Amino acid sequence: MKAIVCHALTGPDSLRLEDVAEPRPGPGQVRIRVRACGVNFADSLITRGQYQKQPQPPFSPGFEVAGEVLELGAGAQGHAVGDRVIALTPHGGYAEQLVADVNRCVAMPAAMSWEDGAAFPVVFGTSHVALWHRARLRAGETLVVHGAAGGVGLTAVAIGKLLQARVIATANGRAKLQVARENGADHLIDTSVDDVRLRIKELTGGHGADVVYDPVGGDLFTASLRSMAFEGRILVIGFAGGGVPQIPANHLLVKNLDVIGVNWPAYAEMQPQVMGESFRRLMQWVVDGAIKPHVSATYPLAQAVEALHQVLSRKSTGKVVIVMN
Repeated sequence: MKAIVCHALTGPDSLRLEDVAEPRPGPGQVRIRVRACGVNFADSLITRGQYQKQPQPPFSPGFEVAGEVLELGAGAQGHAVGDRVIALTPHGGYAEQLVADVNRCVAMPAAMSWEDGAAFPVVFGTSHVALWHRARLRAGETLVVHGAAGGVGLTAVAIGKLLQARVIATANGRAKLQVARENGADHLIDTSVDDVRLRIKELTGGHGADVVYDPVGGDLFTASLRSMAFEGRILVIGFAGGGVPQIPANHLLVKNLDVIGVNWPAYAEMQPQVMGESFRRLMQWVVDGAIKPHVSATYPLAQAVEALHQVLSRKSTGKVVIVMN
């Protein structure tokens, strides 16, 4: 089979398309024919040796796929050969086949496309667990979403509206802000021209943000910290902007603020019931037509490096997906 293989932890440009042996499922696993694979910022981290659970080369990147079950390992239950599934995996998605733990596979709704299935789990799962479980976002609260046209940011806008929050979206440029508007944002802040701190204060009548969803970090985190409401919560999703902020503890004390980390993949092992409940709610929203992935670009497997650079450059909106022949 064909696969994109990482042989050295030197970044995405070291990835190569190769012929490799088909995988075999172990106990409790399934072998999947991959139809599509979502591309994530963390795919870059794993090729640099900077991911939380780092495999050693050679390996294929890719955390989320949609495809068909080809083979069941010993004791694997809950799915049958031929089933359409979405699967989460520690790595391996940039390939025509992979093996995944059966308890990390969920059935795909019949009407869901392969591209939408692959674009779904990481971004929607992260945003839903962050807002519903970690921040406990309440109806009527003001939610600020940074990077609101990106992969996770766009889903945070949509889920924030479903949870009946007032959503302020920030992004760089009018084109990206328009995508956030189309997904339900109530107010827009252009980070290329606006003073984010002042605009949040203006849009909330001086109250400030109840919850901030931040996958960007850097200066945006600092601006958020200075524009929070009393007992506000900042969700640390990631650092796509490159800067890991240092938090002055006295700012937290003055307004009783919470800074809340969100390591979504950890729930699969540490609290699988949380991830399971979240996916049940999300899949019901999919069936009801309340949410739908926004796929802005697709690439063939041979162009996986270009797909990853599209995400890293922050030029894309929503999700970028690799599709197999």
